[in-house]
Amino acid sequence: MEPFTFHPGPAIFSGEGSARRLVELLPEGRCLFVTDAGVRQMGLAVGMVDALRSSGRDPVIFDAVEADPSRDTLMAAVALGRRHDVTHVVGFGGGSPMDVAKLAAYLLGSGGDLDDIWGVGLAKGTGLPLGLVPTTAGTGSEATPVAVITCDGGEKRGVNSPSLIADWCALDASLTIGMPRHLTAATGIDAMVHAIEAYTSARLKNPISDLYAKEALRLLSANLIRACEQPNDLSARSAMLLGAHLAGLAFANAPVAGVHALAYPLGGLHHLPHGLSNALMLRPVLQHNSEAAREHYAELAEIVVPGCAGQGSQARCAVLIDALDRMIIDSGLLPRLRDHGVPDTDIPLLAREAMKQQRLLVNNPVPIDENDARRLYEAAW
Repeated sequence: MEPFTFHPGPAIFSGEGSARRLVELLPEGRCLFVTDAGVRQMGLAVGMVDALRSSGRDPVIFDAVEADPSRDTLMAAVALGRRHDVTHVVGFGGGSPMDVAKLAAYLLGSGGDLDDIWGVGLAKGTGLPLGLVPTTAGTGSEATPVAVITCDGGEKRGVNSPSLIADWCALDASLTIGMPRHLTAATGIDAMVHAIEAYTSARLKNPISDLYAKEALRLLSANLIRACEQPNDLSARSAMLLGAHLAGLAFANAPVAGVHALAYPLGGLHHLPHGLSNALMLRPVLQHNSEAAREHYAELAEIVVPGCAGQGSQARCAVLIDALDRMIIDSGLLPRLRDHGVPDTDIPLLAREAMKQQRLLVNNPVPIDENDARRLYEAAW
């Protein structure tokens, strides 16, 4: 067996009310509570905010996080935390609030400069204690050492370091019950892409990340459509939330690749939700990779479509790609770039922007250059 390193994620609290239980482990003092306006309007955060107040950990609420959060948003959260001398941070919501919370906790605790830590392994300081509570089953941000911020010109920039791993997370599926179908679908596909790309990553793939990726894909593929069609099914929601977390642990150690690299410009330039962007680029990139990653895709096909096990690896690879494509459509997502207002005249720009995601492209089983990216966007259009 080849040597490998695996970084475990945060301590996990699971089940209804787990967010309130997490409060008991937080340090005393003021809490920077990072969320977004939509989560607050739905009333999802009320229970945890009340628990923080009751315990004497006065929450300083920052709810200005937007989709694809900007550098200005992050720095506003940091400034608020400094002004109130917070002792810890909680991120409550989808991937955007959790990413802002992770970086805010690091910058507040370490005193570091954001421009010094872009990339992999450059954030070496110690952040404030951090708890994360996902209200969507998809991003896996609560499990990972990664945070992504949108910078000038729509460029997505990331920080990837064990220093960003949360201390605790709460997986409470009841908080995902109110999620609309399109969000359930997009975040669920996002989590499936995390599992697939971790399992086929050209760098750092290892036996433990493989175990998490396969179990994540099993849970997610078996429950996505049920969660979309029966939104109050707590069993399906719980499976999706756990699957998303396991996929997060997998790609935290075996990083994602081409699908994400080509998805990011769609979010940065056209403000498409991240999970939807991944869904749009999934089939073209998997087809691009299919020869080099055939055996791995064939193994994953047996998880998504168990009845295909007797077929050859090439046939199973095709089965996987077709099954994922059908799942995207059945979930209610429109599968083409043109369905979402992306003009074909933007394809050269999208391809150029994708080339800025070298930290992801190096993980792809097959190289993707600018010409390849242009062709893949054309296939998705």
